[in-house]
Amino acid sequence: MILKQKYGSRALVAGASEGIGAAFSEYLAKSGVDLVLLARTKEPLEKFAAFLAESYHVNVKPVCCDLSDEDTVKNLTDELRENTVDILVYNAALSFIGPFEEDTPEHMNRIAAANMITPMNLVRYYGEAMLKRGKGAVILMSSLAGFQGSGYLTTYASTKAFTRIFAESLWYEWKDRGVDVIACCAGATSTPKYLATNPGKSGFPAPRVTTPAEIVEECFRYLGNKPSFIAGRGNRIAAFFMQRLMPREIAIRIMGNTTRKIYNI
Repeated sequence: MILKQKYGSRALVAGASEGIGAAFSEYLAKSGVDLVLLARTKEPLEKFAAFLAESYHVNVKPVCCDLSDEDTVKNLTDELRENTVDILVYNAALSFIGPFEEDTPEHMNRIAAANMITPMNLVRYYGEAMLKRGKGAVILMSSLAGFQGSGYLTTYASTKAFTRIFAESLWYEWKDRGVDVIACCAGATSTPKYLATNPGKSGFPAPRVTTPAEIVEECFRYLGNKPSFIAGRGNRIAAFFMQRLMPREIAIRIMGNTTRKIYNI
């Protein structure tokens, strides 16, 4: 079924101006879906919005905002009050790579807000309207880091565990009410933010780094059929070994050791 016919004609994409969020935005624009794009940096966001509008002849509204700010959801919903959101994609995230005690409490709180509180409030607000209409979709980006303890990614990994459980729980509650919910669990992905961290070699065999476009294509194949999925065949194989065949302690050690070696911690 055509995306617009199944879910509706307007999508909101958070964390939209680059990487996976940009890939989601372009996929939706190609499908003829109008967009509200959220990101922190104004110039690249507006430039990307103009590109999508011109290339795919859809309406695109860029909104520059900080999704770790506690007032963002209220301000956003006030601004977009008359705009229906049929598809909600939450890709925005903050992270910290390094020893837990070296991050500041202020930054940890912002990670929790951007990765958990804001998406929960957006889903609550727009999800209620989707349920009343009897159709809609919610896509939440999670991570393989949230499948077990992940040393040196402690706060980020914990928030991504929340995201997966949150999405899977709503999938069950809403699956017979016309609203599809899915958690997309990604591994290493060739986004600008990932590449900017200058990751080195881990010393362990690792799955191939996936592209944002590959993740988005998979996500729309599984949306409506699964509560969550792991993006990329190599990641699925690695997760099977770590989650099903290894003792949990070993899986945690592998994740921590891998991150430590990649980032020379």
